[in-house]
Amino acid sequence: MATADARDVPGGAATADLDVVIPAYNESTRLPRTLRETVRFLADVPWRSRVIVVDNGSVDGTAAAAAQSAPTTGRVVLDVIGCSRPGKGAAVRRGILAGRAPLVGFFDADLATPLDTLPAAIAALRGGAAAAIASRHVPGASFVEAQPLTRRIGGQVFRTLSGALVTGVADTQCGFKFFRRPAVTAALVRTRTTGFAFDVELLHRIQRDGGGIVELPVAWTDRAGSTFHPVRDGIASYKAVLALHGGVR
Repeated sequence: MATADARDVPGGAATADLDVVIPAYNESTRLPRTLRETVRFLADVPWRSRVIVVDNGSVDGTAAAAAQSAPTTGRVVLDVIGCSRPGKGAAVRRGILAGRAPLVGFFDADLATPLDTLPAAIAALRGGAAAAIASRHVPGASFVEAQPLTRRIGGQVFRTLSGALVTGVADTQCGFKFFRRPAVTAALVRTRTTGFAFDVELLHRIQRDGGGIVELPVAWTDRAGSTFHPVRDGIASYKAVLALHGGVR
């Protein structure tokens, strides 16, 4: 469903310059504010955008909250679609493949990465990068509010495990990534991981295809209410990355 009138954008979603995917699982509380801020920001940039919220099997009214939350604008279309397959990776894949804009990407519903990172990402992609991703672990990056110690330790272990798969990239897991559509589509159709290790396989495939990855330093804020469980999801993510080491076909 489109909450902004697609007729206001000539040709509707087909003429968007940028598709922004927001995967959402039980995000009815945080998502409305994120969408209002996102639509206001995108209304003032020199490109046309389509925001695609992917409801990943929520049971708290996430889809309805999303559809009712954003103001209408002539430069931004908002669509809410569903994804019955569980996992962040499945939701991101569904959203990316649902669009047609030449540039496409995703960020988390908690808006932990500032929206003003977007212009730098777009500039990097237009400059030839296949992927432009936010990073919390490159020079110039900072933590406005840090993660709990257990999450920081787990993140360090994960970065060590993923470093050999995505070379020269300090942060594969920050939830803000944008791509040239041909590069990400070619990688997505071969990506099999659907959980939190999805980003590693996707970036690995883009890099193996010869695509350049640019990391953008960000001032990142840890937000309360994450659906990531350090033990359950952490162990599953470690196993998924170890499986990728066994050979990505």
